[in-house]
Amino acid sequence: MADEQDAAGEQPVFQIQRVYLKDLSLEQPNSPQILIEQGQPAVDVNLGIEVQPIADGVFEVAVSATVTTKLGERTLFLCEAKQAGIFEIRNIDADQMQPILGIACPGIVYPYLRAVVADIISRAGFPPVHLAEVNFQAMYEAQQQSGAQQLNS
Repeated sequence: MADEQDAAGEQPVFQIQRVYLKDLSLEQPNSPQILIEQGQPAVDVNLGIEVQPIADGVFEVAVSATVTTKLGERTLFLCEAKQAGIFEIRNIDADQMQPILGIACPGIVYPYLRAVVADIISRAGFPPVHLAEVNFQAMYEAQQQSGAQQLNS
């Protein structure tokens, strides 16, 4: 019985504790004048990932998006959103921890972020901006290669 408990204590743990909206803002600095102008707006999207340990074996992983839409040189709207999740991750090999935090966790949080961004932009009176699917594994691998290149420089 004691052996079973010891073995159970060493089992890998990966649990989602909570997914929540951490930050959200939408600005229309040139409204209402820009709303009557004609033209095809340019949309620029930037994504970011932040990982913070918050307790032993508990991490906050946040995915942020900044959507800037311009008509010419003037900003039509700027949307900034950050969706986060709290994850309990224990008894995982150290070499697997970073990929879990950089690939698996953002992949869980990102669909919520996509929905929030589309919803807030739509509620502001604009056609929704649907963020593209993201390959977090490719993003993670590119970041790792970039870090390795900087170390070798």
